Amino acid sequence: MKPINKLSSLACPMALENVDTDQLIPARFMKESRDAGYGGFLLHDLRFGDSGAQKDFILNHVDASSSQIMVARRNFGAGSSREAAVYALADFGFRCVIAPSFGDIFASNSVNNGLLPALVSEKDCEYLLSALGGELRQVSVDLQEQSITLGNIKVPFDINPTWRLKLLNGWDDIDLTMAETPKIKRFRENYLHQYPWQG
Repeated sequence: MKPINKLSSLACPMALENVDTDQLIPARFMKESRDAGYGGFLLHDLRFGDSGAQKDFILNHVDASSSQIMVARRNFGAGSSREAAVYALADFGFRCVIAPSFGDIFASNSVNNGLLPALVSEKDCEYLLSALGGELRQVSVDLQEQSITLGNIKVPFDINPTWRLKLLNGWDDIDLTMAETPKIKRFRENYLHQYPWQG
């Protein structure tokens, strides 16, 4: 995975609560090959009508190359455990979602795919959404100091310390385990010294 330290890009306001994984990528699109990319299916039914015509929806005004940050309301990524919901966000170009709460499995899947789930208070979330005013504006996210900056507004965010370590280093679970190699080696040596018959 590509490490995340600081992100600075236009932020997309998604002023909706309870955006679930079926909304993020409707199940009918999951039969498609991931190789082709899932970005085009992101929030499909909110973006397009039955005829395929675009709706007046914020994501239809987002250039995937310029917006890496989404600001959403509570319970983002609730619902089923489909990892494809994270694929759709990542393939569209997002590297961070800011919200007051996330679906547990969605948040874990996000970290495993290099997407930062930045947890903010309800008050700070509304503050950011109000400052964005329904438009795309420049936002900076600093994972090192766990802060979000929009103009003269600066708010903190939380993240599980292990997840933060993985994202800062671009590590998957195997990399995380390998980082503990010296401790594992010492444990093995001490264990075999105490219980040589186990060797």
